[in-house]
Amino acid sequence: MDSSSSSFHNAPASSYRSCKFDVFLSFRGEDTRKTFVDHLYSTLKQHLIRVYKDNETLPRGVSIDQALFEAIEESRIAVIIISKNYANSSWCLEELAHIMKCKDERELIVIPIFYDVEPTEVRNCKRKFGEAFAKQEAKNVDKAEIWRKALVDVSNIAGWEPKNIDDGHESQFIKKIVDTILDRLFALNSCVDEDLVGMRARFQDLESLLDIGSGGVRMVGIWGVGGSGKTTLATSVYLELSQHFQGYCIIENIRVETSKYGLTKMQKKILSVLFKKEVNVHSVVEGKHMMKSMLCRRKVLVLLDDVDEPGQLEALAGKHNWFGSGSRIIITTRDKHLLRTHKVDHVYPVTLLSDDEAIQLFRRHAYNEEDPVEDYETHSLRVVSYAAGLPLAIKVLGSFLYDKNKKEWISTLDRLKDIPEMKIVEKLKISFDGLKTVEKELFLDIACFFRGRWTIDEAMEIFEACEFHPEIGIKVLRQKSLITIHDSESGARFDMHDLVQEMGHYIVRGEHPKNPEKHSRVWKHEEIKEMCLEDATMENNQIEAILYEPLPVLPWKIRDHDYSLPLCKQVSNMKKLRWLSVSTMSQAEDEGPNFLSNELRYIEWYSYPARSPFLNGFLPMKLVVLKLTDSKQNELWKDDQHLPHLSVLQLVRMEKIFSTPNFDGLPRLKKLTLHSCKELEEIHPSLGNHTILEYLEVSHCYKLKRLPTISRMKNIKALLIMRCSLKDEDMSYGIGELSNLQELNLCCNSFSRLDFSLSQLTQLKSLNLSFCDKLLELPELPSSLALLKAHQCKSLILVKDFYKNCKQLSQVSLIDGWSDKLLQFMLKGKAIEDGSMRLQLEGVEIPKGLTPPLLRGNSCRLKLPENWCSDFSGFLICVVTSYDSFAIPYRIWISMKHVSNMVSKDDVVWEERPGEKYMTWVWYVSFDLLRHTAWWDQTYKALSFENEFDTCKGFGVRLVEKSASGLTETPTDSSSRFTPKIKIQHDSTAALTIS
Repeated sequence: MDSSSSSFHNAPASSYRSCKFDVFLSFRGEDTRKTFVDHLYSTLKQHLIRVYKDNETLPRGVSIDQALFEAIEESRIAVIIISKNYANSSWCLEELAHIMKCKDERELIVIPIFYDVEPTEVRNCKRKFGEAFAKQEAKNVDKAEIWRKALVDVSNIAGWEPKNIDDGHESQFIKKIVDTILDRLFALNSCVDEDLVGMRARFQDLESLLDIGSGGVRMVGIWGVGGSGKTTLATSVYLELSQHFQGYCIIENIRVETSKYGLTKMQKKILSVLFKKEVNVHSVVEGKHMMKSMLCRRKVLVLLDDVDEPGQLEALAGKHNWFGSGSRIIITTRDKHLLRTHKVDHVYPVTLLSDDEAIQLFRRHAYNEEDPVEDYETHSLRVVSYAAGLPLAIKVLGSFLYDKNKKEWISTLDRLKDIPEMKIVEKLKISFDGLKTVEKELFLDIACFFRGRWTIDEAMEIFEACEFHPEIGIKVLRQKSLITIHDSESGARFDMHDLVQEMGHYIVRGEHPKNPEKHSRVWKHEEIKEMCLEDATMENNQIEAILYEPLPVLPWKIRDHDYSLPLCKQVSNMKKLRWLSVSTMSQAEDEGPNFLSNELRYIEWYSYPARSPFLNGFLPMKLVVLKLTDSKQNELWKDDQHLPHLSVLQLVRMEKIFSTPNFDGLPRLKKLTLHSCKELEEIHPSLGNHTILEYLEVSHCYKLKRLPTISRMKNIKALLIMRCSLKDEDMSYGIGELSNLQELNLCCNSFSRLDFSLSQLTQLKSLNLSFCDKLLELPELPSSLALLKAHQCKSLILVKDFYKNCKQLSQVSLIDGWSDKLLQFMLKGKAIEDGSMRLQLEGVEIPKGLTPPLLRGNSCRLKLPENWCSDFSGFLICVVTSYDSFAIPYRIWISMKHVSNMVSKDDVVWEERPGEKYMTWVWYVSFDLLRHTAWWDQTYKALSFENEFDTCKGFGVRLVEKSASGLTETPTDSSSRFTPKIKIQHDSTAALTIS
């Protein structure tokens, strides 16, 4: 295209008018009919664009001038391919003159393509083009002036010159011109449906999935949260494509209509509309048979809107073979499960509007041109932020605010903080109403407590304790678009749309929004504060769950803001409480609650405010999880307790506790954590009888004298005994008999040997012996081992080939020694088929032998040979740091650049300095983990690398040959949590950030 902007591209969309053709092609047949025009015509038809091309479209027996002029007038866009011999045809010049007339009088969009001719040649009638025009000018003197003006006018439109697009590659140029035409047609079609804002890409995506030009029958589901624009999108696509079918029909609001009138009425409507005559249906079974027999040879388009039950789809679009070849069935629903079970061909998830799209839609509904509200831009951004991309909310609020003044806008926005707009709530609540009771409870807990605040693993622990059967429940909530899951550095978390969460809060508050004591869940600090200021003598049978975390305050004012005592009194009145997570600020004189609900299934209490044990009357037979932190209790409860369902017991910083309770009364205990219990001397020997225990952690318990024998714990998977000053005589616990053990962490202890055989632990994946500075040697390692940590083991002497059986080894941290052989061994192992491997070594044996050599600082460059992406398997990244650094590099920047000079004047080769101690970090990253990124481009010749390691001394990267790694093209996907994972932090064509 010319350097000047295209006037046709930026032209305003004309008001909608009914047109027979989308595009009229004007061209000189002898120049382009069988080449460029043929290719352009075929591509336009493939995109379902209605094209007029004279030899394809001209009816027999119709006058040529009459047919051409009518076709021009009945087209939306005229594409004029002006070639060298275009002006040698009086018909072409007549077409051009009529096209330019329609441009002025009928708002016809004109797109000129200057094919092997310059616009200036057309404008000034020069060279071969001028010679051709001169011949016609001589023959048609009376029309010559009109033609000349048309040529001048069309040459002044900034059109396309194929030779200047993509180095003259015709296929790429045709793609661009077709995309431009689609954009213009979409802008024109959008005038039909004013709600279709921000839907251009969505429209095209759905159109592509429907694939109208292909045969067969295709069912496509549109899935999304209520109010997200499913029906708007489906209807717009339906209206645009209906002309391609023998019959078409919309069945709207099926969820409501079916409940009112039954499915037979829906079946009757489909058949009657498609056959354009009254068809009677007397039963659903009869209707199914009639639809299959009557429609199996007809090409039809059917839109089924707002489906919410499997029976509706079974009755209205039972199977693909009900419909004739070429038929398309579009289904909108809030429930992804319905689409999957019906085996639709594609599920299209509707994405919410971007900020720019939302602003555009809101302006359409809210902006009053005759009396615009003061500070419209500022206030509109607040509304758009509140709506968070939900089209329904934007339209409802926009329409409401249209005739309001500034004060009324502000008042409305303030009111929304406390009172949601009911039209929005009721629309969203439809999905909630369709849930089972247990699914409703699960959703309300997530909406009130767990959105973004807790990891999914933490939340699942509570859901399991409450018997919500969360695995299937969460699946249902996701399928109904009520929740989503997003990954974060600290773990996956639940998320949902702001207004869906607001709907959940509205349900919990019910008819008593200002009375939190009447809510089923309380979590807001201000509401709990208000409750603590009220009378604490009334019994409460409403509250089922409470989350209380005090706001941070200045230390000298802490007692003024401490609601620990009144909160304990309030908790004492909650008779139906099933779980609580509270943090109080206990003092020595404080009293705990005088009652705890026996309905409790989950207790997490920071600083339980009493030194005495739990109450004798507290008989939590349903309790599954008990977590206490910073409690002043010296024992949990008096006498032995029978807690038949307790599965998790976690005691952290219990500084007054001397011994654990008897575990015989906890038959289902699976996870026990004792952390920083500084006075703990004894773990009750009954723990050794727990054969179903899966996780045992004892850490920072410095006075612990001895662990009970644990050889009977055949189901234990993780054993962590850290910083407990264990010596050689303390090591005979029976660890070597734990056949299912996967993780063993004995770091920071004082033993010199392991008095058991590691090789017998055939399931062991992770072994951590770091900071065991008296440890002398490693026994033979099990072949299953993936992670080995033994850094700062100052007395350790490595045995040659100690790793020889460890084919799964992918993460190692230890002292230097055999490091180069270890690296080569790991690069040939099975573990890096998952794409990554890490080494942390004390010393510099590996970096001293690396080619190319390491450079000083945090950056380096790497020249890439021909076929680097196929001859090599990945990058080997090496970082040398000062010895006091014990953190894996958080991020490695990888950026692609064309580098003309590989050796920078600032590059200095790293060298080991005498007397200085170093740590070496080695990281293998497989190409297979990077091929899917936008950054990946096999044509690059050089790369630059950067890392963000503060104490980096030297940095280098080399390629790993495929033959060395033994990798296949398709890496295996490991579920092991001990295998290093690559996270894409940033991805663009310019740079990739991984960690």
